[in-house]
Amino acid sequence: MAVDYAVIVVYLAGMLAMGWWGMRRARSKSEFLVAGRRLGPAMYSGTMAAIVLGGASTIGGVGLGYQYGLSGAWMVFTIGLGLLALSVFFSARIARLKVYTVSEMLDLRYGGGRAGIISGVVMWAYTLMLAVTSTIAYATIFDVLFDMNRAVAIVLGGSIVVAYSTLGGMWSITLTDMVQFVVKTIGVLLLLLPIAVVKAGGFSEMKAQLPTEYFDPLGIGGETIFTYVLIYTFGMLIGQDIWQRVFTARSDSTAKWGGTVAGTYCLAYALAGAVIGTAAKVLYPKLGSPDDAFATIVKDELPVGVRGLVLAAALAAVMSTSSGALIACATVANNDIWSRLRGLGKAPAVNADDHDEVKGNRLFILIMGLAVICTAIAIDNVVEALTVAYNLLVGGLLVPILGGLVWKRGTVYGALASVVAGGLAVVVLMATYGILANEPVYYGLLASLAAYVIVSLATPATDAAVLTAWRERLAGRSPELASEPAPVSQ
Repeated sequence: MAVDYAVIVVYLAGMLAMGWWGMRRARSKSEFLVAGRRLGPAMYSGTMAAIVLGGASTIGGVGLGYQYGLSGAWMVFTIGLGLLALSVFFSARIARLKVYTVSEMLDLRYGGGRAGIISGVVMWAYTLMLAVTSTIAYATIFDVLFDMNRAVAIVLGGSIVVAYSTLGGMWSITLTDMVQFVVKTIGVLLLLLPIAVVKAGGFSEMKAQLPTEYFDPLGIGGETIFTYVLIYTFGMLIGQDIWQRVFTARSDSTAKWGGTVAGTYCLAYALAGAVIGTAAKVLYPKLGSPDDAFATIVKDELPVGVRGLVLAAALAAVMSTSSGALIACATVANNDIWSRLRGLGKAPAVNADDHDEVKGNRLFILIMGLAVICTAIAIDNVVEALTVAYNLLVGGLLVPILGGLVWKRGTVYGALASVVAGGLAVVVLMATYGILANEPVYYGLLASLAAYVIVSLATPATDAAVLTAWRERLAGRSPELASEPAPVSQ
């Protein structure tokens, strides 16, 4: 195990070194929060794939493969579908807005800050819980490596992410995510996948050992697949953590085609996880929990050195999602909530690159990081925490965000009603049916849609000047964009 330990230590040290290097580049708000909006196709694709494929997609994806076979790929597959939809249909318009948060987009579209602060609170809760659930996963990985206490593992892993994120912001996260993307590709796709299949005796032996349901592409159930689409595919369309990566693209085409490549990669990653889990079922048919499949097959079947690299891949998956959610959480907390509560204007300044706000955003990453670590130690049920986050996100924000992009008759009052109705419906129904039930997101989404349409049609249309400015912004013709730094090649 000494070699495995060395691989992990070198990897963690490298993450901290990149955080220090990124600090030298992050000298403005734009550089710190969105990497200067200058990422080229290669870096954009790699970092986008890294953030959406976290511990749930890696450890959880293998666990679903262990439990359901090939149809266990559907959770991660729907994440890939959501990223493809975002990239093909919306990313170019989102990138041209030149904002920092989803709530700022709502301010631009509907006028004023009334919709922004409520949506900011919902988005903050989502990003906080996403960061928490990612941070909890450190306990699983460090338990395999060092037989470490859960709280100590969370503090160790969380502190490294908070450190490099605080130092260099999005530049540090971009650099570390690119390394993490390469490590995940090598560790999971190129090493663990073929080794697992060979150890299980090949596909013919896997088919002979397991029930036919394990090879049914719909074996997990139509209702489960539909729920995954609602939560994860739609969640990809509107999450602050995802949008903040879109904002880093240096051009419309980078956002569109780079995201398409990342989405396609997610589809391959989904299938790989399911196949690894299916192989683990052959090798270890009586594991106590499906989520133990990844750690068990890595610990028992991989040779020294390779084992360390694959565990580094799992660590990379967790860190990439955790850091992306952390900077998103801090950005929303500072720009959408704190600045408004301090009375710094009805809406945050969306093009404040002419003055340095790095120190304030760095402080918020540190504060939110400490909050994430403490919350992760206190929470036991990861699945419930993640479900609450996505239910609130989709039930409360999907309709006003997509409605603002595609329906010009939507109004600020319709958006407010949609957020409130959808959010309350989700909370009440989770209390009634249970957190893991499907009804909260189904009916919450319907309530949000009904409130948006009815209230928008019953209230005066959005001011023509606001819509004109919105269309100019979408087209990338706003004179306010002049302060953005010119993109450079990567």
